[in-house]
Amino acid sequence: MGNCFSDVSSGAITGVGESASSAVLATTNDAVDYYLKSKGFNGLFSQIELSFSASNLRDRDVLSKSDPMVVVYRKEKDNTLSEVFRSEVVLNSLAPKWIKKFTLAYHFETVQTLLFRVYDVDTQFQNSREEMLKLDHQQFLGEATCTLSEIITKSNRTSTLELKRKEGFAPPTQPHHGKLIIHAEESLASKITTEIVFRCSSLESKDLFSKSDPFLVVSKIVEHGTPIPVSKTEVLKNNLNPIWKPVFLSVQQVGSKDSPLVIECSDFNSSGKHSLIGKVQKSLSDLEKLHLAGQGINLSLPTGAGQNKVLKSQLFVDKFTETVQHTFLEYLASGFELNFMVAIDFTASNGNPRLHDSLHYIDPSGRLNAYQRAIVDVGEVLQFYDSDKRFPAWGFGARPIDGPVSHCFNLNGSSSYCEVDGIQGIMTSYTSALFNVSLAGPTLFGPVINSAAMIASESLAQGSRKYYVLLIITDGVITDLQETKDALVNASDLPLSILIIGVGGADFKEMEILDADKGERLESSSGRLASRDIVQFVALRDVQHGEISVAQALLAELPSQFLTYMRFRNMKPIPP
Repeated sequence: MGNCFSDVSSGAITGVGESASSAVLATTNDAVDYYLKSKGFNGLFSQIELSFSASNLRDRDVLSKSDPMVVVYRKEKDNTLSEVFRSEVVLNSLAPKWIKKFTLAYHFETVQTLLFRVYDVDTQFQNSREEMLKLDHQQFLGEATCTLSEIITKSNRTSTLELKRKEGFAPPTQPHHGKLIIHAEESLASKITTEIVFRCSSLESKDLFSKSDPFLVVSKIVEHGTPIPVSKTEVLKNNLNPIWKPVFLSVQQVGSKDSPLVIECSDFNSSGKHSLIGKVQKSLSDLEKLHLAGQGINLSLPTGAGQNKVLKSQLFVDKFTETVQHTFLEYLASGFELNFMVAIDFTASNGNPRLHDSLHYIDPSGRLNAYQRAIVDVGEVLQFYDSDKRFPAWGFGARPIDGPVSHCFNLNGSSSYCEVDGIQGIMTSYTSALFNVSLAGPTLFGPVINSAAMIASESLAQGSRKYYVLLIITDGVITDLQETKDALVNASDLPLSILIIGVGGADFKEMEILDADKGERLESSSGRLASRDIVQFVALRDVQHGEISVAQALLAELPSQFLTYMRFRNMKPIPP
């Protein structure tokens, strides 16, 4: 696919075959970015309906055929099982088609492993409700397992699984167990996107010598009561009666049309410490009613002790329209792929790999270091969306044997190609590289970003249905900040997203600048603005003991970055 091109100058990589000009892309509505990355976590999800059928099941009944029922379990990382669904019983059939469907939420950023077991229900229990049946009283016909990602990435969203005996049980006298066919459908609600134009009047000024610079953040309320940001507007400078560009919200983000949403209006500060002007809590249904009535609602400001001060400032809904949009899953079903890439920091600040306190220390016990954990956590999610599972892998900031310091070298040691086979190929090449290079410096991101962008640009020119995801794992502060900004601005026109994981205890403030989470897009040295946000940064220390994984924190935003790119390119999910 490509190698490192450290001599690619800033600005040399541009999109080809563009259907939308840079001028058009530069007017991108920031609200479509959907997330305030520094304040929370929110995954894009879809409601998926699974239907089941089977063929050639084992016949366990003497005078008739089996009476099968399918049971679904969710399988956790520690292999614990939780039952989540039971079908009805189909009488006297070895090729049943069950009517009852299993509905679940598809979360892109997690690996959702499912276990399916088929039972022959004994005749004496057939008048009992399915949920009351004791499974250990029924005859086991076979089981199969797969991830939800494996089903929904099939072109026809249908997966045929061979039923097998339970693991750990004696080999069966009959090798044939039949097949289970699983078909996935995305619910229509997942495809509805609501376009909203918000306006405020008579906002209070939070600045001494000028008017406020207001922006809105829309958050959903999750079960434990915490607001999770799902969308934001652009910042309007020096304006107490702002009318923002449209905000786009979907059921995928907010849960349902009646789910409570918190809309906060804040005064933007470049320090990141924004001042709350006021807020309201309304559902999408409530906002639609406000629009139809042409009425505003007063903002309120918390005063302490659970009290709110009602302000004269009002929020209006100038536009509220619902449209059916192509979804992330529709693009996957039509043949689009996500191609995983990785770049690893080999600078000397990581410490001597042979010493226990090094971030690159390879533990003989098999315990993964921070770099290995990051590769596995992110890679095990993305690998399902890449058909050939050949991943470009680079290192930077090291001196290969008998060579100068390289800021982008092929991790596999080859001088001609950069790809490795699978996640295990990345892990093996990483371990090998530690013993074949000398850690050096400084920390430069520009060369590896340009190399990834070159691959994405060539793929775009060839009309490939590929979107690239570069994972950069680093321990330190970058020393080419402006060059990196230039590379990111150029790459924002390409089918590319960049994930950055910070390991160790360094100060990662400059990474947060690249993440563009403070209301303003990245700007190149020539003054050009990024057409969209393509960077997500997470410090491993901030999530490793939390409720979400590093993969969840990093990947939650990726589907909306993908959709933003596809929609501005006017690329449709037409079946191959």
